[in-house]
Amino acid sequence: MDEILQKLEAIEAELNKRRAMDTLSRYNAGRKKHKKQLAFHKCKKRNRWVFGGNRSGKTECGAVEAVWMARGIHPYRKNRKDVFGWVVSLTAQVQRDVAQRKILYYLRPDWIEDIVMTSGRKDSPASGVIDQIFVKNVFGGISVIGFKSCEMGRERFQGSSLDFVWFDEEPPKDIYEECRMRVLDKKGDIFGTMTPLKGLTFVYYDIFMNPKCDPEVWYEFMEWADNPFLPKEEIALLEATLPSDTLETRRYGRFHESHGLVYPEFDENVHVIDPFPVPPEWQDTISIDPGLKNPLSAHWYCVDYDGNVYVVAEHYCAGLDVDSHADAIHGICERIGWKRDEKGRVTALIDSAADARTLSAQKSVSELFYGRGILVNSRVNKDLFSGIAQVKRYLSQKNNLPSLYIFKSCPNMIREFKGYFWGSGETPVKKDDHAMDELRYYLMTKPRPAKGTVEKSDAERDKERRIRALRRKRGGV
Repeated sequence: MDEILQKLEAIEAELNKRRAMDTLSRYNAGRKKHKKQLAFHKCKKRNRWVFGGNRSGKTECGAVEAVWMARGIHPYRKNRKDVFGWVVSLTAQVQRDVAQRKILYYLRPDWIEDIVMTSGRKDSPASGVIDQIFVKNVFGGISVIGFKSCEMGRERFQGSSLDFVWFDEEPPKDIYEECRMRVLDKKGDIFGTMTPLKGLTFVYYDIFMNPKCDPEVWYEFMEWADNPFLPKEEIALLEATLPSDTLETRRYGRFHESHGLVYPEFDENVHVIDPFPVPPEWQDTISIDPGLKNPLSAHWYCVDYDGNVYVVAEHYCAGLDVDSHADAIHGICERIGWKRDEKGRVTALIDSAADARTLSAQKSVSELFYGRGILVNSRVNKDLFSGIAQVKRYLSQKNNLPSLYIFKSCPNMIREFKGYFWGSGETPVKKDDHAMDELRYYLMTKPRPAKGTVEKSDAERDKERRIRALRRKRGGV
């Protein structure tokens, strides 16, 4: 009997030991869950980035993603065997202290087939610098997690064909581009977890701004409050001691420019929505910021019954003449069923600068648009600071809901919101602001809520016919 009890105790001790080592099974498995970590893992895009503050949980999700892929046990993606991926850190020391430590934390020892060290001993890998970890894949193969540091230089990143690359913090652009080539033939994944401490770098312009609208690019901001495992007293202490500009990056993971965003209220997760069929009575007008060599920006604006504004369509293009812009505007109106008058014309606001004529032009831009069935109104309020304040009012959330929404089908307006900064004086930088200008022109008209259409009874319609007939008989309208 004693022998049986000893065996049971030994089995229980072994199970407890394995549970203690299996940290991966406890990741986001309890009552508390890090929702933004899960959003990152569930996303099917192939170029994913987490811009996170320090201690927000960004590195954790990068390490788990790499281990899941190597093991072939990713719960949200198609798994493969014999996976080959890289973990890229800024330096070998940072690799050892951060990314490598996290990978080892989530890899059970019995999952590791072998370890190749750059320096140190493989029986104590955490204290040295790892070159590669050979991981047992559940499909029977062996996966490889290789470690690279940016200090090696771009040439050391050539040649390999990879299933994934994880950037722990922001790499130099040439290394990022080289790694994109490494995952090309396997249709592999790039994912990065970083705190944007370097300012407006290529990651800001190529990933966050995404000017080419790459459909495979995805990003998420992650801050202290998103991490349910971070003690609130620690958050309060850091918040009280860090300056406001440092908090932008250290807490919120936001890109920071010395003079700040004009519209920090803009939140892509709140103000940008999926398109939906808009009731005809919501249609209000088009607003245009003209440009020939520079982009012409035109957006279609709707207002619902509560006064909320929706930007539902976009024409944004440079290098075209007025005829081409007019054709494009009419084409969008046709596609979305935009309201027209009895002659097929549409109305629009336009910058008053469009009324000016050059010495070589017989007609102004306004007149040219008017002649092509776009009835432009140049009497717009161009006061910059009042307009900015008006936009801020629409962006501000009352009861957690703003009054301005932008369809995802308007990428250039979204991009301008994210890159509209104050200049060195007290005005915004005069660059990439065409959509921002015509948005101000529109909101300064103080759009009114749409009037709902009410179905009238036969008796009401008959009464209205009799009144109109009586007015005509008396010579009225």
